[in-house]
Amino acid sequence: MSGFNGKYIEVDPGIELFVQDVGQGEPIVFIPGFTFTTEVFSKQVDYFSKTNRVIVVDPRSHGRSTVTVHGNDYVTHGTDLAKVLKQLDVENATLFGWSFGCFTVWEYFKQYGRDNIKSAVLVDMPPKSLSVHNDDWIEGALDDIAAIYTSHLRSPQGQRAFITDYITQVMIQREVKEEELNWLVEQSLKTPYYIAANLFAAGMFSDYRAEATSLSHSVPTLTVVAEHWAETAAAFTKKVSPESKIEVLGGHMMFWEHADKFNDMVTRFLK
Repeated sequence: MSGFNGKYIEVDPGIELFVQDVGQGEPIVFIPGFTFTTEVFSKQVDYFSKTNRVIVVDPRSHGRSTVTVHGNDYVTHGTDLAKVLKQLDVENATLFGWSFGCFTVWEYFKQYGRDNIKSAVLVDMPPKSLSVHNDDWIEGALDDIAAIYTSHLRSPQGQRAFITDYITQVMIQREVKEEELNWLVEQSLKTPYYIAANLFAAGMFSDYRAEATSLSHSVPTLTVVAEHWAETAAAFTKKVSPESKIEVLGGHMMFWEHADKFNDMVTRFLK
């Protein structure tokens, strides 16, 4: 993606977000998940920039954006997104969130409403990560989530071990090549472990069920869920986001592993 137009946008004094902006037409804005970067959307940029204006954002403390100890939460990320869209004169956009990037979409909607949103694509993230109800779509059991926070996200080695396991066990269905795994882990480790811990906690304690419901009633919404929890995720989405279209594909990073199928799916939705 180094050949695409990259720029830096200041969202707070001394804090810049790296943004790539390519193509012309109706805008699609891509927001990566927990500790990942613009780079993971290269296959979407190549495809959609032929027909649309495509904007991809490194959130604060991700990728090539400024690493800061301030604002590593999804309330701030929603505000940051609004500042990016304003400075780029983006109107009536399709907001595309992957994983924790969905929190940024829901938070933006919470703060600013639907006026500047044409549609939303939400990829494999429940609007509330933890629950005491067994039939809810959640990220995992409380004890497992606590172990990640208290053990893994306390050192670079722990973060590397956690993200490696997550990539190979949840994100990608096929066997990952060594060079692919090294590249994906490298993307994640651009966010230091102590900031990753803040982001992890902010995501795990977020609750955007009300926003998910309202957004699905307000604009066309597509929710794409991974196969490993499809039954639970689809049932929960029908309850919480009743107007959302639901698709099932691959693992957590299906847009990268199954790019052709995924891009066709999104194209059908956008039309």
